[in-house]
Amino acid sequence: MQDTLPIHFAPLQGYTEAIYRNAHDAFFGGVDTYYTPFVRLEKGNFRRRDVRGIEPENNGVPHLIPQLIASSAEKAEVILSLFIEKGYQEVDINLGCPFPLLAKRHNGSGILPYPEEVKALLSIVTRYPQISFSVKMRLGWEQPDECLALAPILNDLPLRQITMHPRLGKQGYKGEVDLQGFSAFREVCQLPLVYNGDIHNLEDIQRISTQFPSLAGIMIGRGLLANPALALEYKENRTLAPDEMRDRLKSMHKSVYNNYDVLLEGGEGQLLTKMKTFWEYLAPQTDRKVLKAIHKSTNISKYYQAVSAFFNQR
Repeated sequence: MQDTLPIHFAPLQGYTEAIYRNAHDAFFGGVDTYYTPFVRLEKGNFRRRDVRGIEPENNGVPHLIPQLIASSAEKAEVILSLFIEKGYQEVDINLGCPFPLLAKRHNGSGILPYPEEVKALLSIVTRYPQISFSVKMRLGWEQPDECLALAPILNDLPLRQITMHPRLGKQGYKGEVDLQGFSAFREVCQLPLVYNGDIHNLEDIQRISTQFPSLAGIMIGRGLLANPALALEYKENRTLAPDEMRDRLKSMHKSVYNNYDVLLEGGEGQLLTKMKTFWEYLAPQTDRKVLKAIHKSTNISKYYQAVSAFFNQR
């Protein structure tokens, strides 16, 4: 059997928080590197949950890289100083976030049409040689060739890798991934390149790794939220039997629930809202009535009734 590629778990705001990452690693694993959802400055300060999310004592996964998002080197440096203070030596810079509120201020993929701004932001890469930097990006905001104009800037930097999600920022997560655009970027990119985008199953991983044999890894986000076993199945070259899948998922759910129950002091409503995000992408092939009952539950008792129905399916 050929060697497997490194699997990276993409950061998703509101979903892949520390509690979720720890539980995923404990009961499924198969992931080589986890990333924190991006840390940003809000009115010059850090959001409390962002700081909590990167605290080493809150994270049990073997390899975690914090991600920052900023529109300038000055803002990036403030966030970077927090990461350094917490002992991190690897940092990911977000040039891919499509959310319009952030993008219109030239954060994430909103900065891609402006090569001079990208160059200024990424100047931190050479100013902090003790940190190993990577970049996560898209093809562009408006046009798929924006990344090609940035290639000379990126190639000049000592980056560990680039992760490319081949969509435009303005697309969000709609439409198809642009594999031609990815291929065009791969031709000019001289750095290790990781593929990200619409990886839902083992066939997708095999197809992408065959089509692009020089990849340095594959990053999966929503595909792992839908099937937490995906990375494990790829690494072990097997599909989990339904009973094993159910047992692992049940243990993972219990861990996530119990830890949020301790963390959230806002009572039942807050816990219920948080737990519903666990199911937002999960098991899309399940009977819709079962998942609907989970999402419509109005208290913890009804929630647990609906969750039990999910796990008791045959």
